[in-house]
Amino acid sequence: MEITISPELYELFPHFKIGIITYTNIEIGQSPQMVKGRLQLFQESIYFDLEDKNVTDLEGIKEWRQIFKTAGKDPNRYRHSAEALYRRIKKQNYLQPVNSSIDINNFFSLEYQIPIGVYDADKLSGDLSIRLGKEGDEYNGLNGRPNSLANLIISEDAAGPFGSPFVDSERTAVTEQTKNAVQIIYLRPSLKTEQAEKMVESLMNMYTQVHGGEGNYKVIGC
Repeated sequence: MEITISPELYELFPHFKIGIITYTNIEIGQSPQMVKGRLQLFQESIYFDLEDKNVTDLEGIKEWRQIFKTAGKDPNRYRHSAEALYRRIKKQNYLQPVNSSIDINNFFSLEYQIPIGVYDADKLSGDLSIRLGKEGDEYNGLNGRPNSLANLIISEDAAGPFGSPFVDSERTAVTEQTKNAVQIIYLRPSLKTEQAEKMVESLMNMYTQVHGGEGNYKVIGC
């Protein structure tokens, strides 16, 4: 599976980069108590930290809001997924456990203040590309409705778009039947490549610790 980033994104964001992790032979189920406990405690800590500040004051949230704005998407109307999670927590609407894959995805998204997507690799076909969405690009999202992808950064396979830092598609959703997965980490462009690689590796290690199987990672971009 080859993964490419469109030249247009490099023109808009000279230091654009993403992390890619592929997993094979994993077992997804209910999260172990360790994951549930860490996720709950972390959300409570975030809630108290946000008592005297706005979600948009956080550096990672702010940087990805600017990316949306530069790409031509109003960040006040289209909030990237990490910001949406933080806003829920500020309202004390804490995330409840879903499954081990989604829970770990949410944990790292909160920890690093960045969008992260995880997809069932067996529902993907062909090579993957990361590009800017055009008018007419859309899919049914995990938010339960059709989503226009114009001016959003999107991930695409041979069958069309399937993911974005805004909301992912229903088509490639991970379930407890998933055995192979691909994770896309939408890194902050300001992050140095060496730091990005360490972050992505730590996510992979925690994911395989919980799910078994094998993982391979890389960071692509500038």
